[in-house]
Order: sequence, then structure tokens, then C-alpha cells
Amino acid sequence: MDALTVHEAAQTTGWSARMLRYIERAGLVVPQRSPAGYRLYSPGELQRLRTLRELLDAHQVALSELGFASRMRTDDDLRGAVQAWFDTQPARPTEVPASDWLRWEQEKHQRLIAATRTPIPQLTEIA
Repeated sequence: MDALTVHEAAQTTGWSARMLRYIERAGLVVPQRSPAGYRLYSPGELQRLRTLRELLDAHQVALSELGFASRMRTDDDLRGAVQAWFDTQPARPTEVPASDWLRWEQEKHQRLIAATRTPIPQLTEIA
């Protein structure tokens, strides 16, 4: 089989080797592997890479957006969660008075943000 290594494919297509690996992780173009585990890009994968670039350029779509669209096609849970989010209308929780809803949402956001931050250890001066 005629095929190119990841570095040869990068030179040929204009994608960097790093981007080719990202594209593979996203499941957009998955090259075959040699018995030693090296990526091998056949003419079919090269065509997919060319048409991928054309698709992104023609529709001003980011590679990450296309990766997400690919996941939506294969992950039923994700597809359902996204659809449910689109279908759900904002509603004030019944236990929150209308006059407090804005403050309640702000505080909830602040708690979520605080929970995702990794504490930075305090640096001590070396005397």
C-alpha cells in the first residue's frame, strides 16, 4: 500500500503533524497504522484532509466545531443532552422569589466557577 508517514503527510497537506494527530483524536480522519504503530496516510486519507480544509474554509467552521458535530453523530447521550438544552426554556426555580432570581443566578455561577478553580499553593520566600 502506498502511504505517507505523519511528517510526510504534514508536508504534503499543509497541516502540521500536531494538527494531524488532533484531527485523528477527533475522529475526523483516522489513518491506518503500520505493524510498528506508525500512522500511514493513504491517498484516501489525504483526500479527506484536503476536503476537510475545503469544508472548513467554505463554511467558516472551526475544526473543534466539526469535531463536536462528529461526536454528536455517535454519542447518543451527548446528542440527547444538547437537544434537551435547546428545548428547555429558562424558568425561575419555584423556591426563588422573582425579585431574587438575578442574584440567585449570579451566586450559583460564582459557586460553579469557584468549584472549578484549582487552588494555587502559596509560595513562601526563601530567606
